[in-house]
Amino acid sequence: MRWLAFDLPPLGAGARGVARVTLENAGSATWRSQRDEGVQLAYHGLDSLGNPIVWDGRRTALPHPMPPGERLELPVWVTAPIPPGDYVLAFDLVHEHRFWFAEIGNAPLEVPVAVGPRLENRTLVVRIGEGDPGLVAVTRSALAAQEEQVGEQGDAIAYLAAGCRPEPDWSRRILDAHAEGFAAVGGSVAVAGGWLERRRHRQLAPWRPGFGRAPDWPRPLLCPSLLVEAPLRELAGLPALDPTSLDEPTLCDGRIRVVVDPRALRRDRRPAA
Repeated sequence: MRWLAFDLPPLGAGARGVARVTLENAGSATWRSQRDEGVQLAYHGLDSLGNPIVWDGRRTALPHPMPPGERLELPVWVTAPIPPGDYVLAFDLVHEHRFWFAEIGNAPLEVPVAVGPRLENRTLVVRIGEGDPGLVAVTRSALAAQEEQVGEQGDAIAYLAAGCRPEPDWSRRILDAHAEGFAAVGGSVAVAGGWLERRRHRQLAPWRPGFGRAPDWPRPLLCPSLLVEAPLRELAGLPALDPTSLDEPTLCDGRIRVVVDPRALRRDRRPAA
């Protein structure tokens, strides 16, 4: 195997781009892909010390059998590592369920890449659901006290129910998580009031403040912020996103805290999963 050329546009952390790799079959056997089997082009993401950050990256099948001596340029979907920083993308061929070509003596194509922040415009757009004017006013007042700008235009869009009161550092933590590379971000929800209100809305217990950062959180993201379009539903009256509906990195961070007025909630007997 011989690597001939490589090109990759600038990438933000967690985002996808298309690299173009030109290679030659310098061996004596024909390479064949059979859909997701056979010979595939893939990559690993390594840190500056060579430690694997992403192993078994996206696969790209060969468009046709590639006999010895043939040269081919392939477009390869690449997902940039998280967080921003300096990495090495190590491209290699893999014969699925058998071996990587590097394991039998072929050198991988190692390309240094500088991964930048995914979010360029640090302005958070907030959509407030319909509700009692007094509850809407509560939410707007909390948004006016945010540490970072909440505006009408921006790359990140967050969804709140009327009556949600985000903590002052809510916008900063969301924008930091997006810049780090996460396409969808959610946090914790505290129900205002005492023990009785928490008991009435115990379906929200898994989102109670106190947990840490959880990439690939298995439950819905409540009051989510998004960099990509995705269908939302409601859980107990709050906007919710099923993270499994996205082929993107997602994060639930308990420090991203929203306090919600119980008048904005519905008692939902469905399991919170």
